[in-house]
Amino acid sequence: MYIFDQKYVEEHLTTDVCLKVMEEVLKEERQGTVTQYLRTAIPLPNTNILGIMPGYADKGYFGAKILSVYHTNGGSGYPSHQGEILLFGKEHGEVLAIVDAMSVTKIRTGAVSAVASVQLARKDAEKLAILGCGAQGRSHLEAMSEAFALKTVYTWDVCPEAAESLAEAVRKKGMEGISCDTVEEAVREADIICTVTPSKTPILKGAWVKPGTHINAVGACAPADRELDSDLSAQGHFFGDNIDSVLHESGDFLIPQKEGRYGEEHLAGVIGDVLLGRQKGRSDENEITIFEALGMAVEDIACAIFLYEQAKEAEAK
Repeated sequence: MYIFDQKYVEEHLTTDVCLKVMEEVLKEERQGTVTQYLRTAIPLPNTNILGIMPGYADKGYFGAKILSVYHTNGGSGYPSHQGEILLFGKEHGEVLAIVDAMSVTKIRTGAVSAVASVQLARKDAEKLAILGCGAQGRSHLEAMSEAFALKTVYTWDVCPEAAESLAEAVRKKGMEGISCDTVEEAVREADIICTVTPSKTPILKGAWVKPGTHINAVGACAPADRELDSDLSAQGHFFGDNIDSVLHESGDFLIPQKEGRYGEEHLAGVIGDVLLGRQKGRSDENEITIFEALGMAVEDIACAIFLYEQAKEAEAK
């Protein structure tokens, strides 16, 4: 049995590799060669959560991501999210690998947003806004700069120091990095916007978004939580990573639907079908597109499979 810790994952699951792994698994999800179930969130005392995300791949593996979400860890020195991915072999049901879940989640989430953006954003997109400048903000910077020839990145965070720190990281990459005092300032010129905050109420308004913008809505993953206001969700061409997830877990989609702004048909489809050529993505240069990224168990398992097979191959040599 292999144990892949954070250091190993970050060294071997590089952004360029993860982009390819995520593009493939998003296609597989629509082709029916992987199976998964909606995440189970088990409430614990003090608003904390035990989360379980199981899945199965026809290529010979199954497993689950298991993590704790401890909102009470603020100021304790412990992170709010901690967990592991367990990878099993189909033939004998043995545990093949235990993988640090948080590093995988960080890297693959940014990669999925980048894969979706290539399909839904304008081809000439060169200005990126990142709302939320923690670990996911940095992951999205890495993935988006790998996928696009970016010139300018605007950063915003409730903590101004975090926004400036990420802007400095942008400058070190040779791009213009601008930390902003407000969300409106950060997004008004952006071609692509990534919302990666823990906010439970809207931070991004449709009135601030210019025509032709693509939005990756990543931070909110519960039916009562959202980062986008109803006007933006209603005016955007709305895609998800998984249909069931959007219809059960996405406050960005569900809250405006309950307000009567649109029906279920407002969900145009999922990015896997766009990748397979089954569905059109962007219709014109002025359309606002939205990708709702809720995260899928098969994405985590795909990363674990890659790491396991890479380690086995290296061992064989």
